[in-house]
Amino acid sequence: MPVSYEIEQINARVAQESQFVEKLKAEMGKIIVGQYRVIERLLIGLLCGGHVLLEGVPGLAKTLIVKTLSSAIQASFHRIQFTPDLLPADLIGTMIYQQQQGTFVVKKGPIFANIILADEINRAPAKVQSALLEAMQEHQVTIGDHSYPLPEPFLVLATQNPIEQEGTYPLPEAQVDRFMLKLKVDYPSKQEERAILDHIAGQVLPEVQPVVNLQEILKARETVNTIYVDDKIRDYVVDIVFATRFPRQYNIPAEGLIEYGASPRSTIYLVQAARALAFLRHRGHVIPDDVKTVGPDILRHRLILTYEAEAEDKTTEDVIRTIFDHVEVP
Repeated sequence: MPVSYEIEQINARVAQESQFVEKLKAEMGKIIVGQYRVIERLLIGLLCGGHVLLEGVPGLAKTLIVKTLSSAIQASFHRIQFTPDLLPADLIGTMIYQQQQGTFVVKKGPIFANIILADEINRAPAKVQSALLEAMQEHQVTIGDHSYPLPEPFLVLATQNPIEQEGTYPLPEAQVDRFMLKLKVDYPSKQEERAILDHIAGQVLPEVQPVVNLQEILKARETVNTIYVDDKIRDYVVDIVFATRFPRQYNIPAEGLIEYGASPRSTIYLVQAARALAFLRHRGHVIPDDVKTVGPDILRHRLILTYEAEAEDKTTEDVIRTIFDHVEVP
C-alpha cells in the first residue's frame, strides 16, 4: 500500500476521533485563563498514558487545572497532599480486620482513581514516593498477598515547589525519569492576570461539564499509536537523544557541560509525545516541529549537568536549546 494512501487514511481517522479536543479545551477555558501550553502537555500525557511532573510556585492554579481536566473528561479524581508523615498505606490502602466475621478485608487507598494529583510529591519520604512510582510503572498495587489493577486510564500528575527546600525529600534521578514530561508552570501574562481578576476573583466558578468519556480517550490512544512517523523523523529523534550523550560527534558546543545524557526512554517518549501533539492538531503524521515543540518537556528532567555547567551559569534549558539549534532538521 502506498505511504501517501496510508497517511490519507490515518488523517481521516484522526480528523474523526480528535473532534473532542477543541470542545475539551473550550470547556477547560471556562475556568482556566491562559496556561495553554500546560493544558496541551497534560493532554499529551493523557493520550500517551505518560505521567507528568509540574513544577511551579504556589498559586499558579496547578491543582485547579488538573481538577478541571478530570471533570471535563468524566474521570475519577483524587488529590493527595504529600506530607512527611504520610505512609505507603495512606496511598495504596491496607488490610482491615473485621472482628464480627473474623476476616481481613481490603480497604483501597486514594491511588485507585483515573487521575491522581500528587501535591508536593517531594514532601513525602522515600517509601511513599517508591509506592507511588511503582504504581505508575506497573499500573497495579500490592496489598497483603494480592495485586490489584488500577483503573484505566491511570495518570499521575505530580507537583513540586522549586523554591522551598526545607522539609523536602528530592526525587532521585531514576524516579524522576519515570515521568514522561516535566512542565514548568509560569506566571500568567499581564493581560491574563487582568482576565483572572475580572472573570474569576470573588465569583462562583462555572460548573465544568464532561465533554468526553474515558472510552473515547482510550480509543484516541489507539489512534495516536497509528499516526505516521517517517524514517527521517525517527532518525532525527535518535540524533537528538544521542547528541545529549555525545555532543562532540554532532559539533555541539556543550562538551564538558553534560554529566549524563538522556535515557532510551526519552527516545520512545519523544516519538509518542510528537504523535500525540500531531493528534491534538488534527494531523495524521508527525512533522519535525512536533518533536521540537515537545522536546524540552521530555528532556528537561533527564539531562544532568556538570559542575562546570553550573560554574558557567548554564541551565538545562540552555543546553537543550543549543542541541536543537545544532542537530540537523530533516
